[in-house]
Amino acid sequence: MASEEKDKVTDTQEVESENTTPNTENSSENEVKQELSETEVLTNEVAELKDKYLRLYSEFDNFRKRTSKEKMDLIKTGNEDMVKAILPTLDDFDRAIKSIGDDESSNAAKEGMIIIYNKLLKSLESKGLKAMVTVGEVFDVELHEAITQIPAPSEDLKGKVIDEVEKGYYLHDKVIRFAKVVTGA
Repeated sequence: MASEEKDKVTDTQEVESENTTPNTENSSENEVKQELSETEVLTNEVAELKDKYLRLYSEFDNFRKRTSKEKMDLIKTGNEDMVKAILPTLDDFDRAIKSIGDDESSNAAKEGMIIIYNKLLKSLESKGLKAMVTVGEVFDVELHEAITQIPAPSEDLKGKVIDEVEKGYYLHDKVIRFAKVVTGA
């Protein structure tokens, strides 16, 4: 009987040791799984933070480029209001030069006005002002403002600008005043 009890105790110890061994294996597997899941969580977090950083960097870069472009546009067209205010004076000079006759007495006055007009025009052109060429061009809504339509004198002038009532101007390739024109129908 003593040997039977020893066998039972040995069997019980083996069963307990078997039960203990799998528990140890299960707990080490759980630890490995937890470490893997923690690693995965950290990897996902790093990827998410990297994505946020890249998006923020891209957004800042776009902001920097946009503000730089806006500054350049502002510098380029900063004088637009001043130039628009001077355009009626250019028109008055044009009309005055055309209205002065060709007689001897008015010839000196006309030459003086032409010199002043050219000087003012050159100064404005150096700042980016450019007059539109309209007569004979195809009517373009983006550049011209039609005052009226008249029957075209010839077939090739239909849909084209026949006369210019008021000059149009560009400031650095931007239209600051549309040309007022007469078109052929």
